[in-house]
Formats: sequence, structure tokens, C-alpha cells
Amino acid sequence: MKPHQICTRCVMDTSDTHISFDADGVCSHCHEFEEQTRKGWFPNEEGKVKLGQMIDQMRARGRGKEYDCILGLSGGIDSSYMALKIKDWGLRPLVVHVDAGWNSELAVGNIEKIVKHCNYDLHTHVVDWEDMRNLQLAYLRAGIPNQDVPQDHIFFSSLYHFAIDNDIRHILSGGNIATEGVMADSWLEGSAMDSINLKAIYRHHGEGKLRSYKTISFLEYYVYYPLIKKMRTFRPLNFIPYNKRMAADELRAAIGWRDYGRKHGESLFTKVFQNDYLVRKYGYDKRKPHLASLIVSGQMTRDEALAELEDPLYDPEERELDLDFFCKKLRITRADYEGFINGPKGSYHDYANWEGRYRLLKKIQSVAERVRGKRINVYS
Repeated sequence: MKPHQICTRCVMDTSDTHISFDADGVCSHCHEFEEQTRKGWFPNEEGKVKLGQMIDQMRARGRGKEYDCILGLSGGIDSSYMALKIKDWGLRPLVVHVDAGWNSELAVGNIEKIVKHCNYDLHTHVVDWEDMRNLQLAYLRAGIPNQDVPQDHIFFSSLYHFAIDNDIRHILSGGNIATEGVMADSWLEGSAMDSINLKAIYRHHGEGKLRSYKTISFLEYYVYYPLIKKMRTFRPLNFIPYNKRMAADELRAAIGWRDYGRKHGESLFTKVFQNDYLVRKYGYDKRKPHLASLIVSGQMTRDEALAELEDPLYDPEERELDLDFFCKKLRITRADYEGFINGPKGSYHDYANWEGRYRLLKKIQSVAERVRGKRINVYS
């Protein structure tokens, strides 16, 4: 066990078991941001040019079609701001919202305001509740850190399936380096897109068959969609000066958007998972990588972040209300929930997964790049 240490530049600490520090106490996340992550971040004139080229490409490939791109809208700040920018850029998106049964009232209200303001076509995919409940209970029984996989997988799976059904080649994501540049990989192992792992966990801990939950296979995700169907995922917020506070101000002024007070607070499941389950079972405070991202991207000072971390994760009364709703919706008792918290800690690696296939694919990619003499990059 490493002695507790906190980065002298950001707020990441040794609760991330993979972290390391240099002689000045600056952590590996800060160095990775400067050495690697920044290479994909263009909040400048270069980004403006690159973004213009992307938009031209989307318009050209969407010419004659009803839509030229697809956007997943959760009601959170990133996807909501993306929706406004897409309107400014003159693109014609099919907006898809995936309702996994945990939407907060604020999320629903924000989505309605955005769609009305931008005059977008909205398709809402309502996930079969019994499928979602059974999957989430299977993950709770498995005790792995990333309890959001059932929601995350169906969210992206739905976007890809809708893109194929509507002959759309470009998926726009609100994911961005400015607010997500620091990730503690040791906390949330594996990929949420790993359907092999998802199915293995369900085989071990699920009850009955899933009725309509559609996954994406390894070959679909890495070969069929990008190479055969020529689909591309773009993250436009990496090509503009994206500032979280300024984006929130713009959204409030334009549509009366309301903040959740926490990143990913649009899902009540995620709220409980990040603010209670993850902290109590694993000692992981998801505010740290979020705040560290804002520090290294210049949107917050370290002192401001440290002050925010002094605030409690949960107001006690709010926590009780949320946990009461959480347990009733999953049809479990509070004793069941406490059993999940205090039960054995599981790992992504305890179950079959697609990491071996991924390593093989990367070797094939490396050989192909050497033969072709240029990099092969099909995802943003």
C-alpha cells in the first residue's frame, strides 16, 4: 500500500493505484496530459480550421439525406452545449436520447428545452426496464467498480444502431479533453463497449434472459462500423475553446438550462453510484479526476478544487431520499444494498473480456501502418 500522496499540481492522489509522481510531486496524469492528451486538443485557430474541415465533410456526405450527423443527448452540459453549437454550424442532426429508466426531472426538462429551441428531430429510445434492472443487479452482485457499464453500453449501442438504420456516417460526441482529460483507469477498468465482458458478468450473476438489450460486438465496433460502413465518431468540443462555466452560462441564457450541480447528475443511478457506492466500497471520489481535468486545462485553480473537495459528497437528507428511490426502483432492500457495498470487491478481469482480441487487432494495425507508411485512425 502506497503512503497517501496528493499531486502538487492537480488533486489526484494515491487512491489511484497506478499513479506515480516526479521529484517535484507532480503526478503522472499531469505529465500524460502535457505529453499525450494535448495532442488531440485544439482550442485555437488550428482547431477552428480542423473543425471547419470536419463540418464540410459531414455536409458533403450528408447531401441529399435527411440528416448529416447523429447526436446523443443526455441533457448534461457537454451534450447540451454540443446541441447549441451544431445549430450554429448549420448541421442537420438526428438527436437520440436513450432513456435507461433513471432520468432526473432536470434532464428531461433540459432535453425538451434544447430540442424546442433548436427545432431538432428527437428520437427517444426507452430501454426495456426489466433488462436494465436485471443487468444493473448483476453488476452490483459482481461488485466491480464501473457500475455504469449497462447504461453506457446501451447509450452508445443505440447511437450506432440508429446511425446505421438512418444511413448516417457521423456520430458527434460531447466527450472532450477539457473536462475529461484526466481519467483514473485503475478505478474503472476495461471498456464500457466490451460486450464480451458484459455478457460474461450477466451469465454469472444475471437472472433470466435479456429481452431486447442490444449490444455491439467486437468486430462491429472495431471493424464493421468504421471500415465497412465508414462511420466516424467526432468530438468537436476538442476543437473549440470549451470552458465549462462559460458553456453553462451560455446554455442558461439561451434556453434556461439548469445545472445538476455534479457531472453526470442527469442519471439518478450514476449519482448514487458515484457519490455513495464508489466512495464507500472502493474509496474512489470521482470529483478528483473531474476537477483535475479542469485544473490541467486551465479552467480552475488547484486551491479552488481543494476547496470544492472539502464539501461533502452528499447532503445527508438528499442521500436518504436518493437511496430510498434507488432501492425501490431496483426492488431491493437497504440491507441488500449494504450487502453489495460490504461484499467482495470484483474486477473486470474476473470475467471473460475482449482485451486479448484488442491486443491482436492493434498488432495487425501496426503491421498495416508500416506497410502503408501512414497511421490508421478511424475513431476520434
